[in-house]
Amino acid sequence: MDREAAVHQQRRLASIRREWLLGFGLLTSVVFLTSGQSIFALLSNAVWLFIIFAWLFSVVLGCALSVVRHADHLAERLGEPYGTLILTLAITSIEVMAITAVMRHGENNPTLVRDTLFAVVMIILNGMVGLSLLIGGWRRNDQHHNLQGANAYLGVIVPLATLSMIMPNFTHSASGPPYSSVQQTVLAFISVGLYTVFLILQTGRHRDFFIDDAGEVHARDAEWEEGGLIFPVVLLVAYMALVVFLVEELAAPIDYFIETLHAPAALGGLIMAILVATPEAISAVRASVANHLQRSVNIFLGSVLSTIGLTVPAMLAISHMTGHPVVLGLERTDTVMLILTLALSIITFASGRTHLMQGAVHLVLFVAYFLLIFET
Repeated sequence: MDREAAVHQQRRLASIRREWLLGFGLLTSVVFLTSGQSIFALLSNAVWLFIIFAWLFSVVLGCALSVVRHADHLAERLGEPYGTLILTLAITSIEVMAITAVMRHGENNPTLVRDTLFAVVMIILNGMVGLSLLIGGWRRNDQHHNLQGANAYLGVIVPLATLSMIMPNFTHSASGPPYSSVQQTVLAFISVGLYTVFLILQTGRHRDFFIDDAGEVHARDAEWEEGGLIFPVVLLVAYMALVVFLVEELAAPIDYFIETLHAPAALGGLIMAILVATPEAISAVRASVANHLQRSVNIFLGSVLSTIGLTVPAMLAISHMTGHPVVLGLERTDTVMLILTLALSIITFASGRTHLMQGAVHLVLFVAYFLLIFET
């Protein structure tokens, strides 16, 4: 018994040591809480601007990665599709908090929600999908996923993306091109309604659509087997609390970079999207390398769906409460890129099998999106 107790204690101590970022995040929060004004006074110096941005960005990203890590522990215990659902909802919460923080800082940026939404779609459906399929296709001839599950995702993503980012340019309220308040309210109810119906399908009678036909097996972390679900849940909430506070501080250098240095406004959305998409990109690529393509599909298509179905309504509601206007319609080149990406995604997932070439094409579109930020 003494030996078993000692082994258990060693595992627990090793688990605690792995959470060193929690302590560093708390320390960073205390520093900016007590000396934030003095630190942000240094933003006019280019070197300090870079240091402050890199410091905050790396800590926020690290905390977001830790959120995903603990969400993955819960996913392993709960199984699909509930595990992926926890992951996507956690990341969507981070996205809403990050956008809200930047919106409240400095001058109002009415296109931030649109730019972030579009950047998330481009990063996930082109960058993340392309990298996952390219690496997975390089290691094996082709990979398989559940066709019905992918069709269910895309069947909701395509209309919601069109209504959120394309249709606003073709409807005119009394004051101009953006959706009117009534139209925004209808869009919010449609988005939440369709996402709710999808969740009923995903967790109910058609749960098998989102599970690999061969059955996915994920190795569980022995360190958490005896500890139950409480420890991962507590740590997940703690890291999310750090993200909430630190992303508010990160908004200051982002606003200074865009408003004072006149960088492309779309860069703000790209930075927010990187914070949101990077943790899930890592999980998706790992799953694809391990030949669990269905889990990759659940992650990247689920991320896009939750971003459109939940983030858009949440930001529209916050816009009404804070008085910050939101512009959803994309510019002409971005509209073409979105239509092309959606069409390519439908083709990619139309057969239930993927290969190397599909990943390469998605990555080409991602490079084109990145270059167009600086050319338009």
